[in-house]
Amino acid sequence: MSQRKNIVVLIINCLQGGGAERSVLSLGQGFHEIGYQVHIIRFKPLVEYDLNPRLNYHLIKFKPYKLIPSEQLRHKLFARKLDRYILEKIGQPDIILSNLQRSDSVVAYSSLPNITHIIHNTISLEYKFNSVKNINHVRNKLINTYSNHPCVCVSDGVKRDFIESLGAITPITTIHNPIDQSEIQQLSTAFVPKYNNYMIHVGSFKAVKCHNVLLRAYAKTNRSLPLLLLGQGKLQSEIEKLIIDLGLAEKVFLLGFQKNAYPYMKHAKFKILTSSQEGLPMVILEALAIGTPVISTDCQSGPKEMLPENNLMPVGNIDAIAKKMSQAIQNPEQFSVPFDAAYLPHQIAKKHIDFMNSVS
Repeated sequence: MSQRKNIVVLIINCLQGGGAERSVLSLGQGFHEIGYQVHIIRFKPLVEYDLNPRLNYHLIKFKPYKLIPSEQLRHKLFARKLDRYILEKIGQPDIILSNLQRSDSVVAYSSLPNITHIIHNTISLEYKFNSVKNINHVRNKLINTYSNHPCVCVSDGVKRDFIESLGAITPITTIHNPIDQSEIQQLSTAFVPKYNNYMIHVGSFKAVKCHNVLLRAYAKTNRSLPLLLLGQGKLQSEIEKLIIDLGLAEKVFLLGFQKNAYPYMKHAKFKILTSSQEGLPMVILEALAIGTPVISTDCQSGPKEMLPENNLMPVGNIDAIAKKMSQAIQNPEQFSVPFDAAYLPHQIAKKHIDFMNSVS
């Protein structure tokens, strides 16, 4: 008789383009490498990534439950459906890992054991603790969500902010997101971009990515390297207008969302990140995995845990960012950083197992 494999279930709203979504797929691969049967459950059909055939995928549609007027009731009822599905279709999991707000809000009501929430974002910034009017209501809602199960934060900054925002409400630790270096290196050779000698930014066109700051800083450099912007989002039209207003139309190129951005990253002289907030920006680790130099804003959490101080820039400081960009344009290799094997998927999976065992 063959021995039963341990089962891990990773839950996320969808597999549309995003860092958390990529990390779920990589973490699933890590668990597979150490002998687990891996199941990934999503609530929406959207998929923008090539799916590893060695993992198992499930779709349980949340959309019909949106008709239930009470948010709490819809999450409770959907949690019951989720529990039944897991036990009937998958079996009793040894580990359940919930990712991002929609999944967390549902899984908080699950009655299954061995659940952990993975906190991908800085709570106080994501929920605007400094400006939201009903702060106590928001905080209590988050406490109700996250106090039922242990939490894993993807960076020390995210963990520190979680405790400062919500208190010591549950066992908590830091485990970084995984990076499948061999897969990234392989994907990075898929083609050679038609562009030569350029810098690159990869990220959605949304406010926290601060494309406006990036462009204004770039305009202050000698512009000897073109700037490629990979991504999509609701602010794209504003960014396109700013490119024209700054006279950058012949130097900045918008390439949209790329299913495989790694060849562009591999052939870039350097990667830049100008975000105002991040959890653990995967694009930094991905660039390091293929040997591309990186400079980044020093967000509240994330970049400082992956990059030396010389590679960091103050958030929102256009002049300082322009100065660092100019240094990178002149000599990008001074911002090269070796990739740390501790980020490999099987190593990160083992850390999740160790944490689960420590709190069980």
